[in-house]
Amino acid sequence: MSRYDATLAETITLTSQDGEPIEAYVARPLTDRPLGGVVVLHHEPGYDEASKEYTRRLAVYGFNAICPHLHHRENPWGDPDDAAAEMRRLGGAPDDRVATDAAGAAAYLRAMSNANGRVGLIGFCSGARQAYYIGCTSTWADAIVNGGGGVIVDKPDKPPALPGPPPPDASPMLVEPIAHLTPGLSAPLLGLFGSEDLVPSPSEVAAQEKVLRDAGKDFDYHLFDGADHDFFDWSSGGYTPQAAVEGWRLVREFFTHHLATPAEPAD
Repeated sequence: MSRYDATLAETITLTSQDGEPIEAYVARPLTDRPLGGVVVLHHEPGYDEASKEYTRRLAVYGFNAICPHLHHRENPWGDPDDAAAEMRRLGGAPDDRVATDAAGAAAYLRAMSNANGRVGLIGFCSGARQAYYIGCTSTWADAIVNGGGGVIVDKPDKPPALPGPPPPDASPMLVEPIAHLTPGLSAPLLGLFGSEDLVPSPSEVAAQEKVLRDAGKDFDYHLFDGADHDFFDWSSGGYTPQAAVEGWRLVREFFTHHLATPAEPAD
């Protein structure tokens, strides 16, 4: 007789660390055994079907997973595409607000009845950059995956373009470089990038690696030949099956290694 295998996925109301209620998508294995958790930061185009599929995939891999709607405040309980469009108009989600929402999501995972106390963080596109930012400015993540986001090692004269319509010149929020925060990185880091990507380009990925090496950080970066920025996203034109399959294998091994063992009790 085969082992019982089932997952549950649902939309919930998550309380962000600042007390704001936001939408989130949760997926978990239906088991009582202790599990690690993973916070999923969606890409700049929004809280969409691909992001929810990533969350369900992590549950199938044996983790409790949650994807907070990082643009919820722009259109509460409305169309996520409209919320993403408004966020683009504003120039991107503020790093500190994303960090607040992610911390609330991590607290939700740690409060689950079958949580083992360990929580990882994975982000894609802008979410990958935000995952790096969170890893450098807080200590709650036990392992971090940068799924194709740049930390902008050298600030360009003009900020890199976000997907969709460009923000207005007076936009209060534009992507800023965060490589200078690297000394604060408090968790092992897995980076997955495409050789055809422009943000970050292969040369910027190499520069990121140097910053991490110079800071003595625990990291493992992979550059997939022929893969573009959105090679994980099966709904996009940039989807690259071979890179996506290998990337998910690395993600599963990485999180299994760092999140499977229950956390030590606090003193």
